[in-house]
Amino acid sequence: MNKRITGYIFFLVLLLGSLGLHAQPQQPVDLPSNSEYLLLDKGLQYRITKAINSMYNFDFPTAERDFLVIMYQYPEHPLPDFLMALGYWWRIEVDVTNTRYDNVFVQYLERANDKAERMFDANPNNKEAAFFLAAGYGFLGRLYSERKSWTKATFAGKNALKYMELSRGEEEFNPELLLGDALFNYFSVWIPENYPLLRPVMALFPKGNKELGIQQLETVASNAFYTRVEAQYFLFRLYASMENRPYDALRISEYLHQKFPNNPYFHRSYARHLYSVGRWSESVRESYEILDRIDQKQTGYEANSGRYASFYVAEYNFRTGNKNVAKQYYQKTVAYGEESESQESGYYLHALIQLGKIESQAGNKAKAKAYFNQVKKYAKRKHPAHKEARDFIKKNKL
Repeated sequence: MNKRITGYIFFLVLLLGSLGLHAQPQQPVDLPSNSEYLLLDKGLQYRITKAINSMYNFDFPTAERDFLVIMYQYPEHPLPDFLMALGYWWRIEVDVTNTRYDNVFVQYLERANDKAERMFDANPNNKEAAFFLAAGYGFLGRLYSERKSWTKATFAGKNALKYMELSRGEEEFNPELLLGDALFNYFSVWIPENYPLLRPVMALFPKGNKELGIQQLETVASNAFYTRVEAQYFLFRLYASMENRPYDALRISEYLHQKFPNNPYFHRSYARHLYSVGRWSESVRESYEILDRIDQKQTGYEANSGRYASFYVAEYNFRTGNKNVAKQYYQKTVAYGEESESQESGYYLHALIQLGKIESQAGNKAKAKAYFNQVKKYAKRKHPAHKEARDFIKKNKL
């Protein structure tokens, strides 16, 4: 089995096991107050609302102070360690190539998993313990897959699937547990549709239902406490990239940006979805704000977000005839792409093509050819950008 196919299998395993607790508290669900599960404690839900909102708004010091209080009160429960890990996951999420936070993220997740395993050993029917284990191993698998640590990713993914199965099918118990069913239903159909070589692997899993998966994600996004934002995160990504529903993606990303205005991932996603539906002037406004926050060194705003924002500003100015401004921001796109080591990304490659065209129109053939050669260097031969670069060089005799 080659590495590419192996990677697809990890993709399958990790997505089906990704039951994270990306959380934006809503009103607590109507469950008995004497529930044995800490996750369902209404009083705790009210108490940690501010802390979790702070985490998603990238105010990590405020969030972590409150998480430490919970850790002091419930030293044997996985919840506070898991929440601490989530804060570091979001630091990673804005630029997954950055390994600076990997070790502390893994340490908190392993602590949470150890505590959840002790709970599970004491009671194999403990759905809360299974939920935390599925979430913990799922996140570990996602990180290890990003780092191409395939052996660790395989181990984590298998464990995530095992505990996911033990926590599935409990929608009447709590919307939190419905998230696993939703992701399973959607991806168990989507993956074999898009990767035929994985159909034999998917035959080992129960039959899913993609439409039901989306409905379940919408239910979690509207009704869950801990997994609400996780469901919204998956929904806007599915709507934008897999379901061709850009206005639904915009609706969700706009809500998330308004709710958490200092979260750079939601901010750049909002700018991206504005751009994708043709609301370019609004996208440019948000992009300038992103670039300004990068200059101010605001927490979480870095080169990866700058690559997106610079590109939208450049494209808008290119389309409106402001070639000098467009050139400046295409150059920024390239610079941010190199800083974030994203030379194979579409924005980076397209920025180089546009720079090549601008220089060619200005009569600077040597500079133009250098840009197109850079595209050929970083794009795979079958990539559309590689073909466009080759064709432009040939047609214009560069």
